Amino acid sequence: MRVIGLMSGTSYDAIDAAAAELRLVGDTLVLRPLGTVSESYDDGLRAALAAALPPGAVTLGDVCRLDTRIGQAFAAAAVRADRELCGGRGDLVASHGQTVYHWVEGGAVHGTLQLGQPAWIAEATGLPVVADFRPRDVAAGGQGAPLVSLVDLLWLRGRPGTPVALNLGGIANLTAPDGTAYDTGPGCALIDAAARGFSGGRLPYDAEGRLAAAGRVDGTLLARLLAEPYYALPAPKTTGKEVFHPGYLRDALAGVGRLTAEDVIATLTALTARTVADAVRAVGATDVLASGGGTRNPVLMRGLADLLPGVAVRRSDTLGLPADAKEAYAFAVLGFLTAHGLPGTAPASTGARHPSVLGSLTPGNGGLRLPPPVGGGGPRRLVVEG
Repeated sequence: MRVIGLMSGTSYDAIDAAAAELRLVGDTLVLRPLGTVSESYDDGLRAALAAALPPGAVTLGDVCRLDTRIGQAFAAAAVRADRELCGGRGDLVASHGQTVYHWVEGGAVHGTLQLGQPAWIAEATGLPVVADFRPRDVAAGGQGAPLVSLVDLLWLRGRPGTPVALNLGGIANLTAPDGTAYDTGPGCALIDAAARGFSGGRLPYDAEGRLAAAGRVDGTLLARLLAEPYYALPAPKTTGKEVFHPGYLRDALAGVGRLTAEDVIATLTALTARTVADAVRAVGATDVLASGGGTRNPVLMRGLADLLPGVAVRRSDTLGLPADAKEAYAFAVLGFLTAHGLPGTAPASTGARHPSVLGSLTPGNGGLRLPPPVGGGGPRRLVVEG
């Protein structure tokens, strides 16, 4: 089955589309990457999305317009991926959508909202679409995240030592072989917020870590940031821009004295490296396989490596999954599992009461013709081919 995975993370900079040929061979899921494409949000949509995210106030009209426009943007990415990567012969689209709110109270997740109406994708591509993956896990008592943990567990199984999969998106998360998986805290969210704020919106992020490299870590600010209660919560746990947003950064900066933009960004980069390294040490990792936009920041990656002596820190590309699109490939896998009636969650990772078949299905032009359900508990490992 040729599946197109669509993903836009908490940095909301672009939609990543990854196409994969997937097949089950016994208890092994074989993934052959067909390539990736990326489509940036236009400036107007990105601005509207940024304004709607917490702590912004929105109307139902705003939500409706965002749901439509994000769906249309995802549809354009899917059409391009089907044409350029699948030769127009895709079988299924798996769309994560754009997370705009994750409702967490008292350590429990009560709801989650991803926008990007899948009907636009089905209409544009003619293909069936699996979307809205997270709510089923939440309904089963889980955190609804990190959903890529099941894919990571299949991918890590059988590797020597104690490898962990790390995603450095807007929010950072990791998965360990024992099933431990959670959001460690901000990945690039606060760094991006500072870059945008100090540049008046001119810089969406700290390209290649240049601002961090020019600054010095401020100990007072770092200590204040590390006092955030989220870091002491037990796993499983999830967070997002409901917590780590520009207002959070403004509050943290209040009263710490005059700091340059470079010093603030250097400190925020150190915060991410420190909180991720603490999580990696806690699970006894011997190897870190990193993905996400943060892997393009050499200051962050070097800081992480410096805090983890004796632990190999490398990009997921070394094992066949491109760091810039690993999550899109992961959602292609989750879509494949749903299409075959197989669970897409690991309760040990999300805290759910039981595994769940994820998502809602939107039929394509030819109706809904899915493969026969596969018996058993699903694949036990993932092999990347080629």
